[in-house]
Amino acid sequence: MDTTDLKSALAGVMKGEVSDDAETLKKLSRDTSLLTRTPQLVVYPVDANDVSAIVKEVAALRQFDGLTAGKDQGERVDLSVTARSAGTDMSGGPLTTSIVVSFTEHMNHMLEVGTTSPEGGLRSAQTAGYAVCEPGVYYRDFEKATLAKGLILPSYPASRELAAMGGIVANNAGGERTLKYGKTEKYVEELDVVLSDGSIATFKGLDAVELEAKKSLNNLEGKIYREMDALLTENAVLIEAHRPKVSKNSAGYALWSVRESKEVKPLYFNLAKLICGSQGTLALWTRAKLGLVKPKAHRAMLVIFLGSPKHGEGGLAILPEIVRRVLEQNPESFESYDDHTFMLAVKFLPQMLAQMGFAKAARLGIDFIPEAAMVASGGVPKLILMAEFAEDTIEEADAKALAAKEALADLHVQTKIEKDEKESEKYWIVRRESFNLLRKNLHGLVSAPFIDDFVVPPSCYPDFLPKLSALLDEYKSNMIYTVAGHIGDGNI
Repeated sequence: MDTTDLKSALAGVMKGEVSDDAETLKKLSRDTSLLTRTPQLVVYPVDANDVSAIVKEVAALRQFDGLTAGKDQGERVDLSVTARSAGTDMSGGPLTTSIVVSFTEHMNHMLEVGTTSPEGGLRSAQTAGYAVCEPGVYYRDFEKATLAKGLILPSYPASRELAAMGGIVANNAGGERTLKYGKTEKYVEELDVVLSDGSIATFKGLDAVELEAKKSLNNLEGKIYREMDALLTENAVLIEAHRPKVSKNSAGYALWSVRESKEVKPLYFNLAKLICGSQGTLALWTRAKLGLVKPKAHRAMLVIFLGSPKHGEGGLAILPEIVRRVLEQNPESFESYDDHTFMLAVKFLPQMLAQMGFAKAARLGIDFIPEAAMVASGGVPKLILMAEFAEDTIEEADAKALAAKEALADLHVQTKIEKDEKESEKYWIVRRESFNLLRKNLHGLVSAPFIDDFVVPPSCYPDFLPKLSALLDEYKSNMIYTVAGHIGDGNI
């Protein structure tokens, strides 16, 4: 089947558009990784019924083309569907040479935001509300709607201004507040999904009676519940033994999260937890219900400078001890960026400020004067750590930051306390822009995360980070690199 026939077949079963123009295909051939895959077609579903129709048609065409090719050929495996929202993934998740299902054009609605109290243990005591949305909603719009109710989804990624909810759920996103609040999987309560045969199902928490009812269904959904329940039961010890020991995991299918103790959580079986993080390989989600938290009102930040003669001789050797002592004070976030990020931020400061309003740009320009002086004097730290403490009052937040500072006193490192969010904003700008500094400003070069989102135990930092720097320095004549991450949980 050629592209024209495929386009006609899909257009005939859906309300949305089908595109194969060269400009669209080129645009959707990239995400933010190094990879390039040019799709054959792009489809723009209007609703879940459209997604269902697309998947059913593709499933039928796979079988039909396989039969026409000869009985020994089986189904046509090169015909597939791949979900895409904002396309900010850094690992090639939304890329394909077949059919892209693009959600941002039509399925971009915030459906509901509600405030609730935990009832009967059905919702975590940490959550204070919920939001219901479609996958094409940009996180910036999602957060605007939730903040109107005084709530947030705390697992937002660093790409919060660019990312959409489709990828946030599909990739089990985490970010600067994951240290305290956990990743997106913790907040996924329900997902409406389209399965591989085009049928529509809702995955949510089930009690024992509801689970048995699902297992009795004579369709693909019932088969999934029967086989998943059996797999989890028969392999419970093995699955638990392989539960990741790290505090932030982005790899594999989260089998360990599907079933919890009945005594602890009555609605103990939830396949939505498995869909979260599966990158669209198990099902395409079309509606999500996510738990929300009420953020603390005030923040103070402890900034720690490491690794240059002017900022303490201990450097990386004492980094694990710094992390251990700071974590004892329960920061909401604990982030880092390296000297390469720092110097690029100073170099491209005018470009960064140009994207802001005049008043904000003027204030931040003045705030960055000490950083510019550091670069001029050669006193740039190898690593800057940012531990932010969130509390109900500014006095409580400041006290936490001061306690963390005092806990490091005998390590003889330079520290600085920023007493409110306005003062700490410049550090967050650099941290959040660590990747965009390269992507937006080094024209003629391609920027991409070729080492992305790995986790190491903080105790390994003194050994790991110098080896990483040595490896990268071997290629410094051919590339410019920055290193940043969630230093508190070892996610670099």
